[in-house]
Amino acid sequence: MKNSNLHKAKTEKNDEFYTQLSDIEKELKHYKEHFKGKVVFCNCDDPEWSNFWKYFELNFDFLGLKKLVSTHFEKDKGSYKLEIIGDINGDGKVTNKDIIRTPLKQNGDFRSDEAIELLKEADIVVTNPPFSLFRDYISLLAEHNKKFIVVGNMNAITNKECFKLIKENRMWLGMNYIKEFLKPDGTIQKFGNINWFTNLEHKKRNEELILYRIYNETDYPTYENFDAINVNKVKDIPVDYFGVMGVPVSFLDKFNPNQFEIIWQASGNTRASAPKEILELLNYRKHSEDRGGCGIVNGKRAYSRILIKRK
Repeated sequence: MKNSNLHKAKTEKNDEFYTQLSDIEKELKHYKEHFKGKVVFCNCDDPEWSNFWKYFELNFDFLGLKKLVSTHFEKDKGSYKLEIIGDINGDGKVTNKDIIRTPLKQNGDFRSDEAIELLKEADIVVTNPPFSLFRDYISLLAEHNKKFIVVGNMNAITNKECFKLIKENRMWLGMNYIKEFLKPDGTIQKFGNINWFTNLEHKKRNEELILYRIYNETDYPTYENFDAINVNKVKDIPVDYFGVMGVPVSFLDKFNPNQFEIIWQASGNTRASAPKEILELLNYRKHSEDRGGCGIVNGKRAYSRILIKRK
């Protein structure tokens, strides 16, 4: 099943997919040092069933959290929020008996005034936002300069708002892909192309990609409509080439900002979205097969590419 089906399912109340606790544990264990003394906000995960809430409730003391907050969403009426601020009942540990429930005047949507006020108080946001609203969601986090770890579709990389954050090293991929989601009936549905997006440092981000291929004009042709070479596989990035290269979007899973610089992206809206200096650097020229900026190789459009240079 394609990711468009997951996108559709996320918008249908009776056909939802939940992030499994095992996937949350697998990813968040790499960020333990970031959580101590912090306020964590889950603003897109209903606390009644959310495994994000469950993870932080169970690990409140272990992570040394200051506060955990989550908002419940109601479509057409006022909702509520849940909070944990510590061991308020004095039994020596944080449990569900320490949960504080407070009514909300609004419906709990992450864009509501009440949710935004909670966002302002938060240090780190961790959630699975609606994929159809991912662009708006990430823009909101960036506007308020928030740290985050969120689930998203890799296709989001190509939209202007998300790519700008990636280029400016204000967002990058997490440690793992998510391959399976839990359905309300308890069954598992498999999907591809789903990842974690974050702006918290983790060890994978500083791993250097080992390069061994040698550049040659046959294996690495220059695009016919701009000045960059085409690289079909990340593992084939040449070790001895320091000009602009077009690499698959999957490169971002290996991106080390100390090793590479992201120049721009070559996709269907590049010519409309790229700044003048980028277009001049790439020396874009007319081509009959050009449809907005994708690279042309042997008279055919290549898939979307991330344009990079070695440092």
